[in-house]
Amino acid sequence: MDAVFQSFLSGFPLLLAHSTTAFVILVLGVRLYMLITPHDEMTLIRGGNSAASLTLGGTILGIALPLAFVLAFSVSVLDIVLWGIVTVLLQLVAYFIVDMVLRNFSQRIEQGDMAAAILSVSIKLSSAAINAAAVSG
Repeated sequence: MDAVFQSFLSGFPLLLAHSTTAFVILVLGVRLYMLITPHDEMTLIRGGNSAASLTLGGTILGIALPLAFVLAFSVSVLDIVLWGIVTVLLQLVAYFIVDMVLRNFSQRIEQGDMAAAILSVSIKLSSAAINAAAVSG
């Protein structure tokens, strides 16, 4: 029993450091996404725009999924930071791909275009799954 408690005491600070680092990267990644999009997601969501909510939710999941794999396979906080930044940047590329494929993507989201939102989330989650697998080796 003592070994279990000692293991917890030595592992818990690492858990806090690693998960806190990953959450900070997640928040910063989502914030960066919100800064690069021409539309204001939070204003649209507060106004009841489901397409904006869906795309922002897809972005959050799209960034969190590869980050979770980074966290699972990391060896240090620096490892999480470096690979976390890479995965966030790759997910932002997914936004630019969506923007190229769906012309006037931002305007479509502002208008509540659910078809554009669903395709956006599909691309983001697909790229997130591939990025997560690639990060885990």
